[in-house]
Amino acid sequence: MKRLIILMLSVVLIVSGLWFTTTNGYKFIKGYLLFKTSETQQTVLAEPIERDEEPEAETPEVETKESVAPDDLYPIRPTKGEHIGELLIPSLEAELPIYHGTHEDELEKGVGHFEGSVLPGENDNSVLSGHRDTVFRKLGEVEKGELLVVRTSAGEFTYKVRRMRIVDKEDRTVIVPKPKATLTISTCYPFDFIGAAPDRYIIMADLVSAEYAN
Repeated sequence: MKRLIILMLSVVLIVSGLWFTTTNGYKFIKGYLLFKTSETQQTVLAEPIERDEEPEAETPEVETKESVAPDDLYPIRPTKGEHIGELLIPSLEAELPIYHGTHEDELEKGVGHFEGSVLPGENDNSVLSGHRDTVFRKLGEVEKGELLVVRTSAGEFTYKVRRMRIVDKEDRTVIVPKPKATLTISTCYPFDFIGAAPDRYIIMADLVSAEYAN
């Protein structure tokens, strides 16, 4: 009788042990898999997302006084050193002459237009440069959302400031093409630096209004 009881208790203990072992083993395996899955997700989330330095904003709708822009805004292209228009900065109450070219001869007279870029009003990146201690002395006071106006023989073009940034003087991304009509203004930085400044202060603006000349 005692042997039978002992045998039954042994069977119960063995079955209980097997149940406990398999149940906890299942929980352990399940927990381990969940941990590894969570760890993988965290690793993916922790990795930096590669993006362009400057994500392009949606192209703004350009208001025009004419329904269709001329096919060629500038039938006659300007020559080096030629006066091509004016840059108006309303917030600074400034009206600055623009000359075609960015050599010292042009920059001594006013704002220079980089010859390798499109002319104001045209689709792509129109680049203007000027000295920080003359025409662009107060450029750092221009704020995001303000308007910049360029008047040329092709008409009057209004740009809205989208971004300001500071880059190294050797940074060539300032003059890269853009998929929309953009105005880029560049000057040396810091503004109060004595000697050849190491950086460039950049303002980027999108064309928001165009009034074409007849």
